[in-house]
Amino acid sequence: MADKRDAYLCLSAMLRAREPQLLSNEKAQRMLEAPSFEEAAKLLTDCGYPDLAASKADEIEKLLAERRDALFDEMSSLAPDEAIVRAFRVKYDYHNVKAIVKGEAMGSDPKRLLTASGRVPAEKLLDAYQESRYVELPNALGKAMEEARTVLARTANPQMADLILDQACFGEMQEAAREAACPFLEDYVRLLIDSTNLKSAVRTMRMHKDADFLQSVLLAGGTVSESRIAAAGDREALAGLFANGKLAKAAALGAEAAAGGRMTAFELACDNAATDFLKDAKLVGFGPETLVAYLAAVEGEITAVRMILTGRLAGVAPDTIRERLRDLYA
Repeated sequence: MADKRDAYLCLSAMLRAREPQLLSNEKAQRMLEAPSFEEAAKLLTDCGYPDLAASKADEIEKLLAERRDALFDEMSSLAPDEAIVRAFRVKYDYHNVKAIVKGEAMGSDPKRLLTASGRVPAEKLLDAYQESRYVELPNALGKAMEEARTVLARTANPQMADLILDQACFGEMQEAAREAACPFLEDYVRLLIDSTNLKSAVRTMRMHKDADFLQSVLLAGGTVSESRIAAAGDREALAGLFANGKLAKAAALGAEAAAGGRMTAFELACDNAATDFLKDAKLVGFGPETLVAYLAAVEGEITAVRMILTGRLAGVAPDTIRERLRDLYA
């Protein structure tokens, strides 16, 4: 294991040198406080972005997608273990599959929603779907695509199709983390599953659905089992299941949201718990943790940049954007 960590020495040093250029909470606030969209966009040049002051929403989205794609391609070539990067790319494959499956159900063209950030080229996914050539895809992805298509056609329930795809997605992320022998990444994926399940439980309670319904929408693989969450019974018991972990604050806010309180603060706390977890990587001199944290940090930055710039461009009040903005890694 020591030799494997040593292989990350140069990459970790490179990523540490890049971290100061990441968008920080302070820089994000300055963008929100800027008197205009143009001035907010110009502040991003300090983070290595081109001048986006004259850009429209679709141009911003295109640039951000290209930035993420370029990072994944670069890290796939530099990382001692490509499985770590694959763990991040997986979810974009499943995003594409969701767009394709729902596009067929709704009679719409999914191409504008597809991203190049996944492992499989989006056009190949679309061709495999249209021609039912699932065997040409990674095994779990092909099986999940076929099952989601069948379930949606039979039930007309997009939530059931999404659940099939989400379970397969997280399963592949966990498999990649195990392949990379990276406990930090395994714990990160488990935290994301816990967060997703907590959100599902809170929404279920708000809708006054029963335990059987909740059990049917929960994902396997978290630190708290689906059966314990489904059996929680009430919002206090649900919060208690997560009281000693990274999601303690989120779970307390979730109990309030389950009783009819605002969802925004709860969902933001779930997202911030993931950021807090990633910051533990800053205590590691070198190793796969630095790569995991940097990849997630750039994803978080891209989400924040999109939210701020498109919000400012559309005339959304800065305070409205601010209350939905998650904490950043830098």
